[in-house]
Amino acid sequence: MARIVSDSSADMLKFEGVDFKSVPMSISTSERTFTDDELLDTGELIDYMEKYNGRSFTACPGTQAWLDAFEGADVIYVVTLTSALSGTYNSALVAADMYMEEHPGAKIHVFDSLTTGPEMRLIVEKIAEFDKAGKSFEDIVMLIEAYKKQTGIFFSFRSLHNLAQNGRVKKLAAAAVGVLGLRIVGTGSPEGTLEVNAKRKGDNHAAAEIFHQMEERHYNGGRIRICHTDNEELARKYIHIIKKRWPDCDVKAYPSRGLIAYYAERGGIILAAEL
Repeated sequence: MARIVSDSSADMLKFEGVDFKSVPMSISTSERTFTDDELLDTGELIDYMEKYNGRSFTACPGTQAWLDAFEGADVIYVVTLTSALSGTYNSALVAADMYMEEHPGAKIHVFDSLTTGPEMRLIVEKIAEFDKAGKSFEDIVMLIEAYKKQTGIFFSFRSLHNLAQNGRVKKLAAAAVGVLGLRIVGTGSPEGTLEVNAKRKGDNHAAAEIFHQMEERHYNGGRIRICHTDNEELARKYIHIIKKRWPDCDVKAYPSRGLIAYYAERGGIILAAEL
């Protein structure tokens, strides 16, 4: 069995029946640092960030954290947060080169997911599926690079404060969010950035816009993963709508962890789908 490693923006701490490791990212202010690992209290992080008035920022894992996650494995697939928004991909590449120099027989491929959150989870799940089917290392690399082009991410946020503060979206786009109940709706671009493309009043109208955008991209019942930041009720509504329209859809929802919770902020929801 191969090992699958991702940074913590995939929102996965473990994967039942799979040799899987999560490498934590971090969220910091001038006062404290939150490590996105199994000890993190995500609710505490969200509450703290809403009260904190200063600058905050995130940091990718260092080389040693990746090396620790690789240790003891001979075949490793790595899935990282999009390189368009983070240095995580590059740090994983450096660690992979170092590990293969020290372990000449090892095989490692680092996938730049060009996305985040639940779309990364889809990629991790697909790697595990191919590995269990006995496909070769080379075939899995080729198949996953193709699979990445067959998935998409859609989001609805009540606030873009942390994204704008860290240069992930334009500050102009963030200015009107939250005013009069406006929600920002957007998608991931092929280049791995976040694209804001609609403003809707309230969660229900934002959800309708997301499903409209999915259908425009010819979604027809593929696997869906949804993460939410302290908004389980809305996630359940999404599942209800999905099951009504596509009864056989494999859909799962779960609470976001540290990094995604920080950027999506309270009430945010991200949906990833096979298109």
